Amino acid sequence: MDLVFKALADPSRRQLLDSLNARNGQTLRELCAGLDMARQSVSKHLAVLAEAELVTTVRRGREKLHYLNAAPVNAIADRWINRYDRGRAQALADLKTALEQTPMNKPEFVYTTYINTTPERLWQALTDPAFTKRYWGVAFETDWSAGSPVVWAQEGARIADPEQVVLESDPPRRLSLTWHTFTQDWAAASGIDEAQRATFAAEPRSTVTFDLEPAGAAVKLTVIHGGFEPGSAVLDAINGGWPQILSNLKTLLETGDVIPAPEPVNQS
Repeated sequence: MDLVFKALADPSRRQLLDSLNARNGQTLRELCAGLDMARQSVSKHLAVLAEAELVTTVRRGREKLHYLNAAPVNAIADRWINRYDRGRAQALADLKTALEQTPMNKPEFVYTTYINTTPERLWQALTDPAFTKRYWGVAFETDWSAGSPVVWAQEGARIADPEQVVLESDPPRRLSLTWHTFTQDWAAASGIDEAQRATFAAEPRSTVTFDLEPAGAAVKLTVIHGGFEPGSAVLDAINGGWPQILSNLKTLLETGDVIPAPEPVNQS
């Protein structure tokens, strides 16, 4: 947490966060072009922000894209905003809102968190229905082999479709799968009206990838949910749902607490 406050204390680094808040998923070249800073200075500031986990990066071919990461701000909000007068913590609350709710200009969701566990234990938490039902409210029926179908059991609905499949499975390092189908049964169980369901269903099917990387006594988990078109209603919905799901996952693995599943509307 000290690293986060140190990173936010510098106005140049806050300017970089503002730039990413306005247009997420920028390369180093794009960030330098939009700011009155030398390339070397931008690189150094990005390194500090990355060390504080306020910025995460994703490789796209030869390019490295930079994204805001809400995980450390969530931790600050959980520890401080609920303990002290909200007025005195308004700056943190505003930053938390910006990171979590501002739609990304790159049509994908990217989130990185560090969990004090082992890669094997985290993999189990991502794939074992006994775990997923506790922090996600979803049970998966699959053998988690590449190409295998994935059946979702969620909110009383059983969601099966030939296009719901495992795309890649490399335990305990990488897992990729297609997102669920927006069926009428799912909508009824989740409290989604038909108009919203139809809007979701009209979009191309998206893809979720979990990357697990050992980081000392912890595991670095990066979640990339992509395949959206600009203005995606599904992307707007999952931007609110994933931070809560991943926060619950971290809490469950680190404390063993039973935590409530996210609200259905945020799990689209």
